[in-house]
Amino acid sequence: MREATDILRIIGIILLGIFVLAVGIPIVLTAAGITLGIIKILFGIAVMVIKLAVVIAIGYLILVGIRAVLR
Repeated sequence: MREATDILRIIGIILLGIFVLAVGIPIVLTAAGITLGIIKILFGIAVMVIKLAVVIAIGYLILVGIRAVLR
């Protein structure tokens, strides 16, 4: 179970890094006055990352609930 916790922590850190890149960079570029077509793509990626995080969280809650019922 320890390895699973470590893997989930690493995946969470990677998803957080992707989210920061997808949201933070366009905001900084916009504040600097640089508007590129890629900003729209990056915001789309940010929305997809948020949706993925919600799906993973719901799946985790269901898994934990099943585990609690079986104990």
